[in-house]
Amino acid sequence: MARLLYTALLYLALPIILLRLWWRGRRAPAYRSRWCERLGFVTPCDSRPLWIHAVSVGETVAIAPLVELLLARRPDLPLLLTTTTPTGSERVRALFGDRVQHAYCPWDLPDALARFLRRTRPRGCLIVETELWPNLVHGCHAAAVPVLLANARLSARSAKGYKRFAALTRPMLQCLSQVVAQHRDDGARFVELGLSAAQLTVSGSIKFDIETQPHWLEAGARLRQQWGERPLLVAGSTHEGEDAALLRVLEQLRTEFPALLLVLVPRHPERFEPVYQLCLEAGWSVARHSVAGHGESAPQVGAVDVYLGDTMGELMGLYAAADITFVGGSLVPRGGHNPLEPAALGKPVLMGQQVFNFQAICDALESAGGLTRVVDEAALTQALRELLADPLQRQQQGAAAQAFVAQNRGALERLYQQVEKTLLRP
Repeated sequence: MARLLYTALLYLALPIILLRLWWRGRRAPAYRSRWCERLGFVTPCDSRPLWIHAVSVGETVAIAPLVELLLARRPDLPLLLTTTTPTGSERVRALFGDRVQHAYCPWDLPDALARFLRRTRPRGCLIVETELWPNLVHGCHAAAVPVLLANARLSARSAKGYKRFAALTRPMLQCLSQVVAQHRDDGARFVELGLSAAQLTVSGSIKFDIETQPHWLEAGARLRQQWGERPLLVAGSTHEGEDAALLRVLEQLRTEFPALLLVLVPRHPERFEPVYQLCLEAGWSVARHSVAGHGESAPQVGAVDVYLGDTMGELMGLYAAADITFVGGSLVPRGGHNPLEPAALGKPVLMGQQVFNFQAICDALESAGGLTRVVDEAALTQALRELLADPLQRQQQGAAAQAFVAQNRGALERLYQQVEKTLLRP
């Protein structure tokens, strides 16, 4: 009954959902295309693929090592990757090209999902992290498509939200074939919400299995050559409110470190232009990576105050050039983004307190000496001041961060074995 009521409300909300997509298309025109896919009208698959659903860029990057492992070990296995955002779609194409099929995931409407399942005939569904939808899980269960929740995380805050809708949550979790959780606490929360303990495996986070790519280091070295010996702070995946705060921090620190260069990398591409204008309005000189980072205005780059990372998929190259990194979504209540990316490159990491999306990882990384968490803008300024003044402290914190990542690798192979067992074996 609860799912029927949920479905009825979702159908009633469909005009609003469509209007919201159109509205978002003002800044990101790709939101106004391929709507048929969101209703299940996808290109039919000739053979039964493994369906992997990753919401957007973060989830796509997180699952990329598993996709590469599947492509290498099971070259005969067709893969269908779905996302819900255009940026996620772009990342799929950039990472895998035509080696996988891509479509937008249908909305959680029974007819759209039934149409999608008829056209794709997946042999199994792997959902990345915690993108759980009642009709999607129920539809797969009814069609005998096993569902595995991979690299699953469930914060205490999210668990409270799911608990409020227990009549939807419990039956949905009981339809899952397997949950591969990042940490014991995540797994315990799933069991508390109704998942059978027999359906749970704790593997660690596959985000630890990040492999440093030579082209990241080459990009970082190339950028450092453009920028010279200036101290460099790279603020990655920033959200609204954080960019302005970082510009104020820059103003404070410039009195002691006049050569300091701030690299701002907004999380979403629709914010590239607004952040550029924000920097200009604050009186800073700005270079854009989409131009200067590709060799066309290199002579002017060394003199600018702010460097805007206004491209997709190049954050790791920017992190590789950094002396200090700040990971966004953490000074504002967005839950933070992945601190293991700069940590794997041996960079000291700073974040705010809003890290509920990566709570266990941040706690452990902080305990290992690789992460500094700050309570507010003033504390961020002070922490940066100390690191900028002490190269040895920067080196030690960066080395601790890199060692922490190396010590926790191995989750990828454990996840792969569960995928084989749950989704790929007859």
